[in-house]
Order: sequence, then structure tokens, then C-alpha cells
Amino acid sequence: MGNVRGVGIDLVKISELRDLDQRTKGAFLRRSFTEQERQDAASAQDPYVFYAGRFAVKEAVFKAVAHLTEEKTFDFRMVETKRLPDGSPRVVIGDGLEPFLKKAGIDDVLISISNEGEYAVAIAEAISWEASCMKERSSKKEE
Repeated sequence: MGNVRGVGIDLVKISELRDLDQRTKGAFLRRSFTEQERQDAASAQDPYVFYAGRFAVKEAVFKAVAHLTEEKTFDFRMVETKRLPDGSPRVVIGDGLEPFLKKAGIDDVLISISNEGEYAVAIAEAISWEASCMKERSSKKEE
């Protein structure tokens, strides 16, 4: 069983994301999403619901992980979400994200996305599979 090193949650208003895209003439979407995510959004029933959920994931992953790094920031395009065959979302740990996570002592990031009405929400858990993380927590409790 893994150890949770960080948790992040984010809520995105779908209409605000749509307005931002229109104001920036697509620049926001190009700066924030990978080519694959933009292709996936194009085939979604409502691309802006898709984008809002995926942007919430990016923010939630940032909140779960960035505090564990020296940089305290990263390019949101490093966080790419794909849909598994069973329909569940998964963060793609690729060339950009993997070294960042490794420096933070994170082995995996688990996510969940939901939307209702005008909002999309996502939660992310940064997981370490190392037993040493649990020892570190125990020693801090004793102090």
C-alpha cells in the first residue's frame, strides 16, 4: 500500500473556461493542454466540460505535488490525462512529469474527475510506494 504525500483538489467553472478560451482566441488551450488532450476534447460531447475537468486535474496535481519540490511550480502541459478502457481517468507519467515526480519522491498520482451543471472538480493524490516515507511520518509524530 502506498503512502499519500500530497492531496490536491480543484473546482473549475465551465463557462469561465469557455470565456477564457474565446478571449484568448485559443491561446489558453494551446498553452495549457497537450496535443492529445486537445484531440480528445474535439471528440467529446462538450469539449469545454472535458477541458474544465482536465484543467481541474492539472491544478489538483499541482496542489498535491508542487509543495514537495524546490521549484514549487511546473508547466501544466506536463500533466496529461488519458481515459483508460474502463472509463477511469489516469495521469500519464511521461518524459516531462516523471523526473519532476521523482525529485518530489512521488511514484504515482491517482485522480478522480467529476462534473455537475456548471462545474468540474478533480482530486489528486500523490503516492509514494517507499516504506521510508512511512518511517519519516512516524518519526515526525514522535517529535
